[in-house]
Amino acid sequence: MDHLHLFKIFSCRGSRYLAERIASHLGMPLGLSSVTVFSDGEFQPAFDESVRGSTVFIIQSTFPPVDNLFELLLTIDAAKRASAYKVIAVIPYFGWARQDRKDRPRVSIGAKMVANLLEAAGCDRVMTMDLHADQIQGFFDFPVDHVYSSSVFVPYIKNLNLENLSVAAPDMGGAKRANAYSRKLECPLIICHKSREKANVVGSMTAIGDVKDRNIIILDDMIDTAGTIARASDMMMSKGARSVRAMATHPVLSGLAYNTIANSALEEVIVTDTIPLCSDPDVDKSKIKVLSIAREFADIINKVYNYQSISSKFTL
Repeated sequence: MDHLHLFKIFSCRGSRYLAERIASHLGMPLGLSSVTVFSDGEFQPAFDESVRGSTVFIIQSTFPPVDNLFELLLTIDAAKRASAYKVIAVIPYFGWARQDRKDRPRVSIGAKMVANLLEAAGCDRVMTMDLHADQIQGFFDFPVDHVYSSSVFVPYIKNLNLENLSVAAPDMGGAKRANAYSRKLECPLIICHKSREKANVVGSMTAIGDVKDRNIIILDDMIDTAGTIARASDMMMSKGARSVRAMATHPVLSGLAYNTIANSALEEVIVTDTIPLCSDPDVDKSKIKVLSIAREFADIINKVYNYQSISSKFTL
């Protein structure tokens, strides 16, 4: 009986470019929706077609500003109040994921609060990619489809045909991810050890592993200020590396990140389209290569709707 429910795909404003690609891969149009904006900045999303009895997929990455998260919450609420059968939030980049624990006294656990907000809004399921910390899945009391970008990254790395390839973790926290790639690509692993002076500011950095004459790819889940990868690439080149690339799912790229990348020893920075790049034509994006994950999400949406297994998407 469940399968008589139609499924429709909608997008919030922050991820419309990606939603259009996902809908295209599914061979269907994006649902009609709009946002009324008041003069003080308050906004009200609305569905411009019926969603009664439908399984509704709402696509939105929750990168800053906070408006992107709040617009997603309001859109979920609107779908519930319009009698949608199920509401599934497709959140390619899950913001606030760095706040996954109390790493010092008297701080918030933002990722848990966002999970609570999504549940309060009426969300029935979340789809996301490369969470900053895997345990965030446990913050939800409904299904979370946590998939990896390796399905687009690994073929790209293989097509580079690099000799003496090594993969590097930018810090101890990324060692698990880098180790999975090193096994898949059958190449050595390097781990960077860094000490932070404060958030977003790297102190000293050293490399554990053989760097000399290697073509190195630094792997991470996100690039924010790009300070870590720039520092790591300069350090590795000074130790005799042949080339250094960086590969990260989420191009947060805040502050001076674009300049930092352009002026670093990095040969290339490979990211996905979970977050749009800066649209300013004067910003130097020449080293940045964007791979689309639209096909991956289209495939998962299709399989979830048709009650098919997606376990192959859960492995790095």
